[in-house]
Order: sequence, then structure tokens, then C-alpha cells
Amino acid sequence: MDLNRKQGYLIQWLVGMGDLIVLNLLFFAVYYGMGDYYTHAISRNLREVVLLLNFCYFFALYFVPIQVHMAVVFIDKIVQRSFTLITFQTFLFATCLIFLNVGYQLRTFLVVYFVSAIIVFSFWRVLLRICLKFYRRKGYNLKSVIIVGAGKNGMELYRVMKDDLSYGFRILGFFDDNYALKDVLPNYLGLTHEVESFVLKNEVDEIYCTLPGSNSEKISQLLNFAEKHMVRFYIIPDVYRNVKRSMILELMDTIPMLTIRREPLQSAYNRFIKRVFDIVFSTIVLLTVYPLLYIIVGILIKLSSKGPVIFKQKRTGLYGHEFDCYKFRTMQVNEAADILQAVKDDPRTTHIGSFLRRTNLDEIPQFVNVFRGEMSVVGPRPHMLKHTEQYSFLIDKYMVRHLVKPGVTGWAQVTGYRGETKTLEQMEGRVKRDVWYLENWSFFLDLKIIVVTVINMFRGEKNAY
Repeated sequence: MDLNRKQGYLIQWLVGMGDLIVLNLLFFAVYYGMGDYYTHAISRNLREVVLLLNFCYFFALYFVPIQVHMAVVFIDKIVQRSFTLITFQTFLFATCLIFLNVGYQLRTFLVVYFVSAIIVFSFWRVLLRICLKFYRRKGYNLKSVIIVGAGKNGMELYRVMKDDLSYGFRILGFFDDNYALKDVLPNYLGLTHEVESFVLKNEVDEIYCTLPGSNSEKISQLLNFAEKHMVRFYIIPDVYRNVKRSMILELMDTIPMLTIRREPLQSAYNRFIKRVFDIVFSTIVLLTVYPLLYIIVGILIKLSSKGPVIFKQKRTGLYGHEFDCYKFRTMQVNEAADILQAVKDDPRTTHIGSFLRRTNLDEIPQFVNVFRGEMSVVGPRPHMLKHTEQYSFLIDKYMVRHLVKPGVTGWAQVTGYRGETKTLEQMEGRVKRDVWYLENWSFFLDLKIIVVTVINMFRGEKNAY
């Protein structure tokens, strides 16, 4: 146990030292690479400036602590935290330089350092995570754990821990009062009252309790034992058997409550960031790309068939409110436009319409909706009213997707769920990804979706017709 803990602390220490080495090497690379014209203000106080840079890292680390060593950390979160750490550190560094009366003279140097640091530092942290996962797969830096309770929750926990050794768990076995499971479980260690003696005789880092709530006395006893012997104790809520999803713990005074989802866009700050980005991005598109595209595409649409250039359709928006969604018209004018989806080789689709759909260019007028606040650049795609009415009865979580603004593009669209939904399973897959998006929103996730969408525009999409 002590060895595992020491390894954990050593890894965190090595991460911190590696961070400092990377940041200092990058600082000197930029310093010597830019020449005296941009860096002469540093030369007079080089030692103090370098010490200040390192101090700002440690100060920023207090607010953005190291998590790359944890059991489960996703790559996009590593990049996001790297960006936050470097932004905070550079801001502090620049502020301190201003007080030294050299900040203004180094503005070009700071911009170059900031951009370079984000790229290099993010790459370093991701590479470090990959190396750590490889190290754990080789059987090192593993936590020895036991699972108390061999019901559905216990077996599912075992499967998750066992599926990926890079999480860093060595499962010693199960404790359960159903002795008949002895020959069924992967490694049956005994009855629940034998946990304490086993832990005292063996090196156990963590106890995972999956006993149902009816065993409250046993759970309390195990918890007190773990606290007394400095073994970390985790409880898998009994309700998880019915609610197969992550849950968030909140407190009302001293009363703990479990809520079924985290919604980052409930934060006023996050909504503000997203709205500012929507306004800036849509304004740029509407002032640059849209006017020229409207003229060219408008002429082609008019030549292809009779009818308006812009197609307007009622769609379901935020909190289920209806709004007029704009698109370049890609079909001949028809009475079924508000009822039937476009299908492959749809006879209603014009030649220019097929091109616009494949390249996503038919969605460009929706930036008007974005600017007006009815849509966002990124979000669940708005559906026709008939689809909302139909699928809200067939899919349990369908209406949850309307807790955020609909988007010009979305997570479902860049993960293979664009275009026609022929089956209920396809729509369920789309809804599942829409709900995942609203639960895992981040500014970086939006940027990732936009980049993938742009790439798909040039490649064309087989499901777009």
C-alpha cells in the first residue's frame, strides 16, 4: 500500500517537474529565437523574469491542479485543462511584468510564448498520459482494491475496472454474503464480515462497496473501519441499478442529493461565453461568406426550380419553443416539406440542392438564427415539429435535447448521425449524443465540433442528401 501511494506521489511530482522543464525550455526557445529586438527588456532582468515565470506556474497550479495521473481522464479534458493552466499562468506572468515596467515592451514575446506554450504543453500532457497508461498496462502503479457486494452493480464495476488496465486497478476479489457465489465469481474472498480481517492482513488501497441500501449497518461499519485504517472507501449508489448513468452529488444545507445530470450551460458564465462566441462567429459569417454565397447560390437555385431562395420552416427550439429556421432551398416547392424527411435519391431534391446538402452549405442562412439568439453555432440539430411530436412519445429522453439551444452543427452530426433517420434506433442514437453534448459541454468541445464540420464540408458526407 505504501509503495503504491509513494508511486502516486512520485508520478505527480514528476509531472510537475516535467511541466517546469517544458515551460522553461520553451521560454528560452522563444527568448533566443525572437532576437534582441523583441526580448531586450528581459535581458536586463533575465534571472528575475525566469523565477517569476516558475512562480506563476505554481500559483496557477493551485487553481488548476494536476489530474493527468488519475484513473480516468479523457484526452480532450487534458487539453482543456492545459489551455486553462497556460492561460492563467501567462496572464499572471504578464501582469507581474507590467509591474516591473517591461510588460508593454514584451507584448509580442508574450503572444508568441502563449500560443507556443498552449500547443507544446498540451502535447506534453497528452504524451505523458499515454505513457502513464502504457506503464499501468505493464502492471505498475496499480491500486489494490476489493469489491464488497457481488450484485449487478458489483459485477459491472468489476467489468469496467478489468476492461482497461490503464485505469490502474488490481482487483483482489469480492466479498459477498451469498456463499453460493463462491464458484461463480472471478475471485471470491469471503463473507462481508471478513472484510476487516482481510484488509488488516493484506495491502488494500481502496474498498468499493456495492451493497444495497438495506444493509446500512454493514455499510456504516465498513466505512468507519476504512476511515480508521486510512483505506479509501467508495459507495456505488443502490439506485444505479435502475439509473444506468453518471449522477451528480449536490448539497441542500447538509442533505446530500443526487441529480441525474450535470449541465455546464446552466452556469451563467458558460452561457455568456457561448453567446459571445455565437454573436462573434455569426457576425463574421454574415458579413463575409453569406452575402457572396447568397448571390451565387441564389442564382443557381432560381435557375434549378421555381420558388424562393430561402426555405423557412417551423422547428423546435430551446425549451420546446417554435421558431422559423432558415435554409437555402434544396428541393422543389412541395406540400410534404414539413412532413417528410429528405431521403436518398429524393426526387424533390434539385441538382444544386444535392451539392448544398453534401457540403452543409444549405445551413449557412441559419447563422441569421444564431445572431438572433434562436440557435447556437453548436448544439442539437432542430427537428421538424412533426418529428418532435412523434419521437417525444417514442423516446424517453427525446425532449431533454431541448434544454440547450439547437445548433447549426452538433455532436451527433460529426459522429455519424447526420441526415435521414430511417429507424427508431438511429434517432435514439442521435438523441443519446445530443444529451451527451449538453452534459459534457465545453468551449473546446464546440471548437472541436466546428473543426470536424468544416473538414466534413470539404470531404462531403455520404449521409447528407
